Amino acid sequence: MSELHKEVSELERASATAARLFDIRRIIGGLFVVYGIIVTIAGITASDADLRKAEGININLWTGLGMLALGLFFLGWLWLRPTTAPAGPPPEDA
Repeated sequence: MSELHKEVSELERASATAARLFDIRRIIGGLFVVYGIIVTIAGITASDADLRKAEGININLWTGLGMLALGLFFLGWLWLRPTTAPAGPPPEDA
């Protein structure tokens, strides 16, 4: 019974690690941060012609900063409230 208990607890640890690794907040936050950085750089390097097209508003800069803020929000949320693996049924004594 000891070997079975050890194997079950090892599988529970692996399940908890997989749950934390594939948390949707990590994926969404990471993508928004990466795309936010790219779009912000495009906004910083915008030409005068680009600004005239958008009627004087640097839309790439503001959108990139918004995406960056949203991505950091998701990653902060993940850091403050990490995922816990669901508790399994209580062990039955035979």
